Amino acid sequence: MNDADVSQQIQQMVRFIRQEAEEKANEISISAEEEFNIERLQLLESAKRKLRQDYDRKLKQVDIRKRIDYSTQLNASRIKYLQAQDDIVTSIKASAAKDLLRVSNDKNNYKKLLKSLIIESLLRLKEPSVLLRCREMDKKIVESVIEDAKRQYADKAKVGSPKITIDDKVFLPPPPNPKLPDSHDPYCSGGVVLASQDGKIVCENTLDARLDVAFRQKLPQIRTRLVGAPETSRA
Repeated sequence: MNDADVSQQIQQMVRFIRQEAEEKANEISISAEEEFNIERLQLLESAKRKLRQDYDRKLKQVDIRKRIDYSTQLNASRIKYLQAQDDIVTSIKASAAKDLLRVSNDKNNYKKLLKSLIIESLLRLKEPSVLLRCREMDKKIVESVIEDAKRQYADKAKVGSPKITIDDKVFLPPPPNPKLPDSHDPYCSGGVVLASQDGKIVCENTLDARLDVAFRQKLPQIRTRLVGAPETSRA
């Protein structure tokens, strides 16, 4: 083999080695790019998943905050509504209490009323001897009707005439002073309080006490009127 043949073979071997090297390098490059793309997609999916999780968490936080705000506002509205309702109820009772103060101005009717209250109290107590308290300003009126009240009670209860002692040392409070509208002193709009001699049984039959009882009994109806009665279905 001459030098030319040897040189040709060497060149063929070099080309073969170079081709294999280029092919190998190309395979390595393609494999590296594929691995890079796979890793990039994995990182991208991981980032997307984290973003979705963060978004869902924040969305839940916003929803919870909205629910809390709504509940807070709803409770505040209910409290304001109930407070307004109570204010109206209080004003209605205060207006009725002012009307009571005028009852004793009509002397004749008030005299009849006192006698009826005394008879009613006697019928409740059914005691042979009682202690009666009234306002100091009403004492003379009470004294003027006491005998007739005892007689009517005895006829209704079919018992003997009771002994009634008018307390001339302790009186019921006077009516409120119009000059002191903000005063918190106890007051009485009229009426009487009767008690057994031992004080164990008491019948409070003042106008104010009767207003309290009537108001408690009528309070559900008053509130229904304020809220509005539910509509009944029509046929």
